[in-house]
Amino acid sequence: MIPFNAPPVVGSELDYLHAAMNSGKLCGDGGFTRRCQQWLEQRLGCNKVLLTPSCTASLEMAAMLLNIQPGDEVIMPSYTFVSTANAFVLRGAVVVFVDLRPDTMNIDENKIEAAITEKTRAIVPVHYAGVACEMDSIMALAKKYNLFVVEDAAQGVMSSYKGKALGTIGHIGCFSFHETKNYTAGGEGGATLINDPALIERAEVIREKGTNRSQFFRGQVDKYTWRDIGSSYLMSDLQAAYLWAQLEVAEQINQRRLALWQNYYQAFKPLAAAGRVSLPVIPAHCQQNAHMFYLKLRDIEQRSAFIAYLKEAEILSVFHYIPLHTCPAGATFGRLAGEDGFTSSESERLVRLPLFYNLSEVNQRTVINTILSFFA
Repeated sequence: MIPFNAPPVVGSELDYLHAAMNSGKLCGDGGFTRRCQQWLEQRLGCNKVLLTPSCTASLEMAAMLLNIQPGDEVIMPSYTFVSTANAFVLRGAVVVFVDLRPDTMNIDENKIEAAITEKTRAIVPVHYAGVACEMDSIMALAKKYNLFVVEDAAQGVMSSYKGKALGTIGHIGCFSFHETKNYTAGGEGGATLINDPALIERAEVIREKGTNRSQFFRGQVDKYTWRDIGSSYLMSDLQAAYLWAQLEVAEQINQRRLALWQNYYQAFKPLAAAGRVSLPVIPAHCQQNAHMFYLKLRDIEQRSAFIAYLKEAEILSVFHYIPLHTCPAGATFGRLAGEDGFTSSESERLVRLPLFYNLSEVNQRTVINTILSFFA
Protein backbone atom coordinates (compact mmCIF):
# COMPACT_ATOMS: atom_id res chain seq x y z
CA MET A 1 0.00 0.00 0.00
CA ILE A 2 1.26 3.47 -0.89
CA PRO A 3 0.16 5.52 2.14
CA PHE A 4 -1.37 8.96 1.95
CA ASN A 5 1.24 10.18 4.43
CA ALA A 6 4.34 9.03 6.28
CA PRO A 7 6.04 11.17 8.94
CA PRO A 8 9.29 12.69 7.62
CA VAL A 9 12.49 10.96 8.72
CA VAL A 10 15.85 12.56 7.92
CA GLY A 11 18.22 10.23 9.77
CA SER A 12 19.52 12.25 12.72
CA GLU A 13 16.40 11.99 14.90
CA LEU A 14 17.66 9.09 17.05
CA ASP A 15 20.96 10.83 17.80
CA TYR A 16 19.17 13.92 19.03
CA LEU A 17 16.63 11.90 21.01
CA HIS A 18 19.52 10.16 22.80
CA ALA A 19 21.14 13.54 23.46
CA ALA A 20 17.90 14.84 24.97
CA MET A 21 17.55 11.72 27.12
CA ASN A 22 21.09 12.16 28.43
CA SER A 23 20.64 15.86 29.13
CA GLY A 24 18.72 15.30 32.36
CA LYS A 25 15.89 17.57 31.19
CA LEU A 26 13.03 16.01 29.27
CA CYS A 27 10.29 18.50 30.13
CA GLY A 28 9.69 21.73 28.28
CA ASP A 29 12.11 24.57 27.58
CA GLY A 30 15.22 22.40 27.42
CA GLY A 31 18.13 22.84 25.07
CA PHE A 32 16.41 21.50 21.97
CA THR A 33 13.33 23.62 22.61
CA ARG A 34 15.50 26.73 22.75
CA ARG A 35 17.32 25.77 19.54
CA CYS A 36 14.06 25.24 17.66
CA GLN A 37 12.52 28.46 18.93
CA GLN A 38 15.59 30.53 18.04
CA TRP A 39 15.80 28.93 14.59
CA LEU A 40 12.15 29.73 13.90
CA GLU A 41 12.46 33.30 15.19
CA GLN A 42 15.48 33.97 12.99
CA ARG A 43 14.25 32.10 9.90
CA LEU A 44 10.78 33.61 9.98
CA GLY A 45 11.55 37.06 11.37
CA CYS A 46 9.28 36.63 14.39
CA ASN A 47 9.46 38.48 17.72
CA LYS A 48 8.84 35.40 19.85
CA VAL A 49 8.19 31.72 19.11
CA LEU A 50 6.97 29.38 21.85
CA LEU A 51 6.84 25.64 21.15
CA THR A 52 3.64 23.91 22.29
CA PRO A 53 2.30 20.33 22.43
CA SER A 54 0.11 20.92 19.35
CA CYS A 55 -1.40 23.56 17.09
CA THR A 56 -4.62 22.98 19.05
CA ALA A 57 -2.77 24.12 22.18
CA SER A 58 -1.41 27.15 20.31
CA LEU A 59 -4.90 28.17 19.21
CA GLU A 60 -6.20 27.76 22.77
CA MET A 61 -3.31 29.91 24.01
CA ALA A 62 -4.25 32.56 21.47
CA ALA A 63 -7.87 32.61 22.64
CA MET A 64 -6.72 33.04 26.26
CA LEU A 65 -4.17 35.68 25.31
CA LEU A 66 -6.83 37.76 23.54
CA ASN A 67 -9.19 37.50 26.54
CA ILE A 68 -11.97 36.02 24.44
CA GLN A 69 -15.13 36.10 26.57
CA PRO A 70 -18.56 34.42 26.40
CA GLY A 71 -20.63 36.05 23.67
CA ASP A 72 -17.66 37.36 21.71
CA GLU A 73 -17.67 36.53 18.01
CA VAL A 74 -14.74 35.16 16.05
CA ILE A 75 -14.74 35.00 12.24
CA MET A 76 -13.17 32.05 10.42
CA PRO A 77 -13.73 29.80 7.40
CA SER A 78 -16.03 26.81 7.76
CA TYR A 79 -13.57 24.72 5.75
CA THR A 80 -11.02 24.03 8.48
CA PHE A 81 -10.14 21.56 11.22
CA VAL A 82 -12.30 21.53 14.36
CA SER A 83 -9.48 22.89 16.55
CA THR A 84 -9.71 26.28 14.83
CA ALA A 85 -13.24 26.65 16.17
CA ASN A 86 -12.90 24.68 19.42
CA ALA A 87 -10.17 26.95 20.78
CA PHE A 88 -12.59 29.89 20.81
CA VAL A 89 -15.73 27.94 21.65
CA LEU A 90 -13.97 26.76 24.83
CA ARG A 91 -13.82 30.43 25.86
CA GLY A 92 -17.55 30.85 25.22
CA ALA A 93 -17.24 32.58 21.86
CA VAL A 94 -19.62 32.26 18.93
CA VAL A 95 -17.81 31.24 15.75
CA VAL A 96 -19.01 33.00 12.61
CA PHE A 97 -18.25 31.06 9.44
CA VAL A 98 -17.53 32.77 6.12
CA ASP A 99 -17.59 31.21 2.65
CA LEU A 100 -14.36 30.32 0.86
CA ARG A 101 -12.73 31.24 -2.44
CA PRO A 102 -12.88 28.30 -4.86
CA ASP A 103 -9.42 29.03 -6.30
CA THR A 104 -7.33 28.70 -3.11
CA MET A 105 -9.93 27.17 -0.74
CA ASN A 106 -9.14 30.01 1.66
CA ILE A 107 -11.60 32.34 3.38
CA ASP A 108 -13.08 34.86 0.93
CA GLU A 109 -11.60 38.13 2.15
CA ASN A 110 -14.33 40.06 0.33
CA LYS A 111 -17.05 38.46 2.48
CA ILE A 112 -15.47 39.08 5.89
CA GLU A 113 -16.61 42.67 6.42
CA ALA A 114 -20.29 41.75 6.10
CA ALA A 115 -19.82 39.22 8.92
CA ILE A 116 -18.40 41.77 11.37
CA THR A 117 -20.70 42.91 14.19
CA GLU A 118 -20.21 44.93 17.36
CA LYS A 119 -19.42 41.62 19.11
CA THR A 120 -16.62 40.60 16.74
CA ARG A 121 -13.22 40.34 18.46
CA ALA A 122 -10.99 38.45 16.05
CA ILE A 123 -10.52 37.10 12.53
CA VAL A 124 -8.87 33.69 12.12
CA PRO A 125 -7.67 33.14 8.54
CA VAL A 126 -6.64 29.55 7.78
CA HIS A 127 -3.87 29.19 5.18
CA TYR A 128 -5.19 26.11 3.41
CA ALA A 129 -2.56 23.76 1.95
CA GLY A 130 0.14 26.25 2.91
CA VAL A 131 -1.17 28.85 0.44
CA ALA A 132 -1.66 32.28 1.98
CA CYS A 133 -4.98 34.01 2.51
CA GLU A 134 -5.17 37.60 1.24
CA MET A 135 -3.57 39.04 4.35
CA ASP A 136 -3.35 42.68 3.23
CA SER A 137 -7.14 42.86 2.99
CA ILE A 138 -7.63 40.98 6.26
CA MET A 139 -5.16 43.14 8.20
CA ALA A 140 -6.77 46.30 6.78
CA LEU A 141 -10.18 45.13 8.04
CA ALA A 142 -8.69 44.29 11.43
CA LYS A 143 -7.23 47.78 11.70
CA LYS A 144 -10.48 49.42 10.56
CA TYR A 145 -12.60 47.60 13.15
CA ASN A 146 -9.93 47.24 15.88
CA LEU A 147 -9.86 43.44 15.70
CA PHE A 148 -7.17 40.85 16.40
CA VAL A 149 -5.92 38.48 13.70
CA VAL A 150 -4.86 34.94 14.62
CA GLU A 151 -3.28 33.11 11.69
CA ASP A 152 -4.03 29.40 11.66
CA ALA A 153 -0.85 28.53 9.78
CA ALA A 154 -0.93 24.86 10.82
CA GLN A 155 -0.08 23.89 7.23
CA GLY A 156 2.02 26.95 6.45
CA VAL A 157 5.54 26.43 7.82
CA MET A 158 8.01 27.76 5.19
CA SER A 159 5.27 29.43 3.13
CA SER A 160 5.06 33.17 2.63
CA TYR A 161 2.80 36.02 1.48
CA LYS A 162 4.47 38.86 -0.40
CA GLY A 163 7.80 37.78 1.10
CA LYS A 164 6.54 37.59 4.70
CA ALA A 165 6.41 34.22 6.45
CA LEU A 166 2.94 32.87 7.21
CA GLY A 167 2.21 33.07 10.92
CA THR A 168 4.15 36.35 11.27
CA ILE A 169 1.61 38.73 9.69
CA GLY A 170 -1.27 38.70 12.18
CA HIS A 171 -1.01 39.49 15.89
CA ILE A 172 -0.54 35.78 16.66
CA GLY A 173 0.34 32.80 14.46
CA CYS A 174 -0.15 29.10 15.12
CA PHE A 175 1.91 26.26 13.60
CA SER A 176 1.46 22.50 13.63
CA PHE A 177 4.21 19.90 13.81
CA HIS A 178 1.80 16.96 13.67
CA GLU A 179 3.07 13.91 11.81
CA THR A 180 0.94 14.84 8.78
CA LYS A 181 2.75 18.18 8.40
CA ASN A 182 5.95 19.01 6.49
CA TYR A 183 7.99 18.97 9.71
CA THR A 184 7.05 16.96 12.79
CA ALA A 185 8.00 16.86 16.45
CA GLY A 186 7.71 13.10 16.63
CA GLY A 187 3.98 12.85 16.00
CA GLU A 188 2.47 15.91 17.69
CA GLY A 189 3.63 19.45 18.32
CA GLY A 190 2.99 23.08 17.57
CA ALA A 191 4.23 26.63 18.01
CA THR A 192 2.70 29.96 18.97
CA LEU A 193 4.18 32.95 17.16
CA ILE A 194 3.80 36.22 19.06
CA ASN A 195 4.11 39.10 16.61
CA ASP A 196 2.85 41.88 18.89
CA PRO A 197 5.61 42.55 21.48
CA ALA A 198 2.98 43.70 23.98
CA LEU A 199 1.64 40.13 24.15
CA ILE A 200 4.93 38.29 24.77
CA GLU A 201 5.12 38.44 28.57
CA ARG A 202 1.55 37.28 29.08
CA ALA A 203 1.96 34.54 26.46
CA GLU A 204 4.83 33.09 28.48
CA VAL A 205 2.70 33.17 31.64
CA ILE A 206 -0.28 31.45 29.98
CA ARG A 207 2.01 28.77 28.52
CA GLU A 208 3.54 28.10 31.98
CA LYS A 209 0.23 27.26 33.67
CA GLY A 210 -0.42 30.89 34.57
CA THR A 211 2.89 31.41 36.39
CA ASN A 212 5.92 33.61 35.74
CA ARG A 213 8.17 30.53 35.81
CA SER A 214 9.95 31.56 32.58
CA GLN A 215 11.08 34.81 34.21
CA PHE A 216 12.25 32.85 37.26
CA PHE A 217 14.46 30.57 35.18
CA ARG A 218 15.95 33.61 33.42
CA GLY A 219 16.79 35.11 36.83
CA GLN A 220 14.41 38.03 36.39
CA VAL A 221 12.45 37.22 39.59
CA ASP A 222 13.54 35.40 42.76
CA LYS A 223 10.47 33.14 42.86
CA TYR A 224 7.59 32.30 40.59
CA THR A 225 3.92 32.63 41.48
CA TRP A 226 0.45 32.20 40.02
CA ARG A 227 -0.20 35.34 37.96
CA ASP A 228 -2.97 34.61 35.45
CA ILE A 229 -5.05 31.93 33.80
CA GLY A 230 -3.04 29.38 31.87
CA SER A 231 -2.43 25.74 31.15
CA SER A 232 0.36 23.27 30.45
CA TYR A 233 1.40 24.29 26.96
CA LEU A 234 5.08 23.28 26.87
CA MET A 235 6.43 20.86 24.28
CA SER A 236 8.57 18.05 25.72
CA ASP A 237 12.27 18.45 24.92
CA LEU A 238 12.18 14.93 23.45
CA GLN A 239 9.72 16.17 20.88
CA ALA A 240 11.84 19.26 20.28
CA ALA A 241 14.88 17.02 19.69
CA TYR A 242 12.99 15.19 16.93
CA LEU A 243 11.87 18.50 15.47
CA TRP A 244 15.39 19.96 15.57
CA ALA A 245 16.67 17.14 13.34
CA GLN A 246 14.18 18.25 10.71
CA LEU A 247 14.62 21.99 11.06
CA GLU A 248 18.35 21.53 10.45
CA VAL A 249 17.49 20.29 6.95
CA ALA A 250 14.28 22.29 6.54
CA GLU A 251 15.24 23.61 3.13
CA GLN A 252 16.09 20.11 1.89
CA ILE A 253 12.67 18.85 2.99
CA ASN A 254 11.00 21.89 1.43
CA GLN A 255 12.71 21.46 -1.94
CA ARG A 256 11.92 17.73 -2.05
CA ARG A 257 8.24 18.35 -1.38
CA LEU A 258 8.10 21.13 -3.97
CA ALA A 259 9.64 18.77 -6.55
CA LEU A 260 7.03 16.09 -5.80
CA TRP A 261 4.25 18.70 -6.00
CA GLN A 262 5.54 19.91 -9.36
CA ASN A 263 5.68 16.33 -10.70
CA TYR A 264 1.96 15.95 -9.96
CA TYR A 265 1.12 19.35 -11.41
CA GLN A 266 2.89 18.67 -14.71
CA ALA A 267 1.43 15.17 -14.97
CA PHE A 268 -2.15 16.36 -14.59
CA LYS A 269 -1.99 19.60 -16.62
CA PRO A 270 -3.39 17.81 -19.71
CA LEU A 271 -6.36 16.55 -17.67
CA ALA A 272 -7.00 20.08 -16.42
CA ALA A 273 -6.69 21.50 -19.94
CA ALA A 274 -9.32 19.00 -21.08
CA GLY A 275 -11.66 20.05 -18.26
CA ARG A 276 -11.46 16.70 -16.49
CA VAL A 277 -10.00 18.01 -13.20
CA SER A 278 -9.13 21.29 -11.51
CA LEU A 279 -5.61 21.83 -10.17
CA PRO A 280 -4.46 23.85 -7.14
CA VAL A 281 -4.03 27.59 -7.71
CA ILE A 282 -0.99 29.39 -6.27
CA PRO A 283 -1.31 33.20 -6.54
CA ALA A 284 1.81 34.91 -7.91
CA HIS A 285 2.49 36.76 -4.65
CA CYS A 286 2.35 33.56 -2.57
CA GLN A 287 5.25 31.16 -2.00
CA GLN A 288 3.84 27.76 -1.04
CA ASN A 289 5.49 24.89 0.85
CA ALA A 290 3.95 21.95 -1.06
CA HIS A 291 2.08 20.86 2.03
CA MET A 292 -0.54 19.14 -0.06
CA PHE A 293 -1.45 18.27 -3.61
CA TYR A 294 -5.13 17.91 -4.39
CA LEU A 295 -7.34 17.44 -7.40
CA LYS A 296 -10.92 18.64 -7.74
CA LEU A 297 -13.16 16.19 -9.52
CA ARG A 298 -16.60 16.64 -11.06
CA ASP A 299 -18.64 15.89 -7.93
CA ILE A 300 -18.78 13.75 -4.79
CA GLU A 301 -19.83 10.64 -6.75
CA GLN A 302 -16.82 10.79 -9.03
CA ARG A 303 -14.59 11.47 -6.04
CA SER A 304 -15.88 8.38 -4.24
CA ALA A 305 -15.25 6.28 -7.34
CA PHE A 306 -11.77 7.80 -7.67
CA ILE A 307 -10.82 7.00 -4.05
CA ALA A 308 -12.15 3.44 -4.43
CA TYR A 309 -10.23 2.95 -7.69
CA LEU A 310 -6.95 4.03 -6.09
CA LYS A 311 -7.60 1.92 -3.00
CA GLU A 312 -8.06 -1.13 -5.23
CA ALA A 313 -4.61 -0.32 -6.64
CA GLU A 314 -3.26 -0.10 -3.06
CA ILE A 315 -2.94 3.68 -3.08
CA LEU A 316 -4.49 5.70 -0.28
CA SER A 317 -6.06 9.02 -1.28
CA VAL A 318 -8.38 10.94 1.03
CA PHE A 319 -10.91 13.77 1.04
CA HIS A 320 -10.61 16.53 3.61
CA TYR A 321 -12.74 18.60 6.00
CA ILE A 322 -16.48 18.33 6.39
CA PRO A 323 -17.48 22.05 6.54
CA LEU A 324 -17.93 22.96 10.18
CA HIS A 325 -21.19 24.87 9.70
CA THR A 326 -22.80 21.62 8.47
CA CYS A 327 -21.74 19.68 11.58
CA PRO A 328 -23.94 19.33 14.69
CA ALA A 329 -21.47 21.28 16.86
CA GLY A 330 -21.16 23.95 14.16
CA ALA A 331 -24.87 24.63 14.40
CA THR A 332 -24.69 24.66 18.20
CA PHE A 333 -21.68 26.91 18.66
CA GLY A 334 -21.65 29.01 15.52
CA ARG A 335 -23.46 30.32 12.49
CA LEU A 336 -22.84 30.87 8.80
CA ALA A 337 -22.62 34.50 7.72
CA GLY A 338 -24.07 34.95 4.26
CA GLU A 339 -24.43 32.10 1.77
CA ASP A 340 -22.65 28.79 1.37
CA GLY A 341 -21.73 29.60 -2.21
CA PHE A 342 -18.66 27.39 -2.53
CA THR A 343 -17.70 25.81 0.79
CA SER A 344 -19.84 22.66 0.59
CA SER A 345 -19.75 22.16 -3.17
CA GLU A 346 -15.97 22.62 -3.46
CA SER A 347 -15.22 20.47 -0.41
CA GLU A 348 -17.16 17.59 -1.98
CA ARG A 349 -14.94 17.68 -5.10
CA LEU A 350 -11.55 17.78 -3.42
CA VAL A 351 -9.31 14.73 -3.02
CA ARG A 352 -5.75 14.72 -1.65
CA LEU A 353 -2.95 12.62 -3.13
CA PRO A 354 0.02 10.97 -1.37
CA LEU A 355 2.72 13.57 -0.77
CA PHE A 356 5.43 13.24 1.87
CA TYR A 357 9.17 13.77 2.14
CA ASN A 358 10.12 10.09 1.88
CA LEU A 359 7.79 9.31 -1.05
CA SER A 360 9.90 7.59 -3.70
CA GLU A 361 9.92 8.57 -7.37
CA VAL A 362 8.80 5.04 -8.27
CA ASN A 363 5.79 5.19 -5.97
CA GLN A 364 4.82 8.65 -7.15
CA ARG A 365 4.97 7.46 -10.75
CA THR A 366 2.67 4.56 -9.78
CA VAL A 367 0.20 7.03 -8.28
CA ILE A 368 0.31 9.22 -11.40
CA ASN A 369 -0.13 6.31 -13.83
CA THR A 370 -3.02 4.87 -11.81
CA ILE A 371 -4.81 8.23 -11.83
CA LEU A 372 -4.28 8.65 -15.57
CA SER A 373 -5.71 5.16 -16.12
CA PHE A 374 -8.79 6.11 -14.04
CA PHE A 375 -9.51 9.02 -16.38
CA ALA A 376 -8.68 6.97 -19.48
